[in-house]
Amino acid sequence: MNRNLVVVGAILVQLALGAIYAWSVFTPSLAEAGWSKGDTQWVFSVGLAAFALSMVFAGSKLDAWGPQRLTIIGGSLLGLGYFLTGILGATNFWVVVLFIGVMAGAGIGFAYVVPIAVGIQWFPDKRGWITGLAVAGFGFGALLWVKLAGSWGHLIANLGLSTTFMVYGLLFTVMVILGSLWLRFPPKGWKPNGYSASHRLAEVALTRDYTPREMLTKVQFYLIFFTFVFSASAGLMSIGLMKLYPMEALQNNGMDSVRASAVAGTAMAIFFALANGLGRIIWGIISDEIGRKKSIILMTLIQGVMVLLFTRMAGTEMLLYLGAAVIGFNFGGNFALFPTITADIFGSKTVGQDYPFVFLAYGVGGVLGPLLGGFLGDAGNFPLAFTILGMTVLIGTVLMILVKPIKLEVEIVSQRRIQMHGDRKRRA
Repeated sequence: MNRNLVVVGAILVQLALGAIYAWSVFTPSLAEAGWSKGDTQWVFSVGLAAFALSMVFAGSKLDAWGPQRLTIIGGSLLGLGYFLTGILGATNFWVVVLFIGVMAGAGIGFAYVVPIAVGIQWFPDKRGWITGLAVAGFGFGALLWVKLAGSWGHLIANLGLSTTFMVYGLLFTVMVILGSLWLRFPPKGWKPNGYSASHRLAEVALTRDYTPREMLTKVQFYLIFFTFVFSASAGLMSIGLMKLYPMEALQNNGMDSVRASAVAGTAMAIFFALANGLGRIIWGIISDEIGRKKSIILMTLIQGVMVLLFTRMAGTEMLLYLGAAVIGFNFGGNFALFPTITADIFGSKTVGQDYPFVFLAYGVGGVLGPLLGGFLGDAGNFPLAFTILGMTVLIGTVLMILVKPIKLEVEIVSQRRIQMHGDRKRRA
């Protein structure tokens, strides 16, 4: 199979899976139907939790079920969740939580890991690029579904919420099943023409692939995991507050409420969203050139500083746009860099099983960041939330500096065992 078809399949699948980030487009209609803001966020939080947890199970079944079957199951759950919500009650809280939060969220988790695991094996020479391109579909998919339901397609206005859910359910199913046609592993031992592993492409020279159980015994896993937690927390909190906090800051600087709402909306919908998608691709390409570890160190350093500075930027329109773009760009980079450093350190053949455990950090960040932002926001202190999470991102930078190659540990242990064995023979 031409490996470029994997790119087509990966993008189709991830465009559909980006539905989870489009949730905000439905919340105004639900608010009009009597939902509280907390109710709408519960659905989003349940969806994120189901996404992260189901991904661990899906990774364990990747070899047994195969990538195509796993993708089709995921796409079917995603599409069915939206379709049944439209039929059974688009404004019923428990219907939406169960079918969009739990069922559709689980479907996203089942399918999400497949393009990453398959792409890394087909493109060992361009791991960062293929991963970034695949997950960019996830980011741009959110923008696509928001605009189709809203200002581009006016689906909610013309068809109503229930029908929009049903239409989306059908589209998601078709796109994921179509994309799954090209998502299969290469033949055993396959390598692209002229490929030879280089230090630049793989900072960590592997001795073997590590199973999840083995990975969980390595300090490298925990350093990477908590770096991802801190980075995801800051990004997800910023998503939750990117309109609310700048509106407050802009009005405090004298801007009227209507203009402030429009400026804050532009910062989120245009600058943050587009930079989020581009960051996934560009950070992936950068990591192929300078290595994953250096890329994550650079990304988290810039992100930590920008989150700290954001409280001084949010009240000025141009600086707000700049801050939103940089934070979105680096937030997107997480999804290109953490899968590939997992493959670099713990093995490309087991990345489908290993990365879901690393990705649990995203679920933790999805709880910590938004909750901290909401709690301090209610207390009237948004700047403190950005200060705290900006500092934790910089702590993540330090953690990533501490990550060392596993091979060095294995070689030292092996040499010690050989030496001990030789000593015992000499004594005998």
